Amino acid sequence: MDFKETTLGYIEWNGCYLMLYRNKKNNDPNEGKWIGIGGHIEKDEAPDDCFVREVREETGIVLKNFTKRGVVDFISDTADNERIHLYTASVDSSDCSECNEGTLKWVPKDEILKLNLWEGDKHFLMPLIAGETNIRLRLVYEGWTLVKVEKCEP
Repeated sequence: MDFKETTLGYIEWNGCYLMLYRNKKNNDPNEGKWIGIGGHIEKDEAPDDCFVREVREETGIVLKNFTKRGVVDFISDTADNERIHLYTASVDSSDCSECNEGTLKWVPKDEILKLNLWEGDKHFLMPLIAGETNIRLRLVYEGWTLVKVEKCEP
């Protein structure tokens, strides 16, 4: 199975995650959803390097430390399959720049699951918020409906 490789991360400050509300790009499949920070891994780019680059591009934050927390496979019958490298990072300040893909907002971690998220995101956000590492999931969608969640071996 072919996968498009991407990164997705959650930056923490003062008990909050920096969330991106996708509301600025045309033809955005994430429009109206709250997601973390990340993007597509470029040719010959390592996932860690991609995460640092995407965070800088989308938020202006230059990460000094981060932790890879797992891998999530997104399987779809209507979109490209994605292998998502999942990260967290902590910062000392809430300072960030505007994002051309949507609105950035610091959201308390205990309110994250109340946002308009992809249904599958809840399955990795709960263990992420709980501090788990080695998260390994396969999320299967038919159209934009989550039909199966599988835990995989790390």
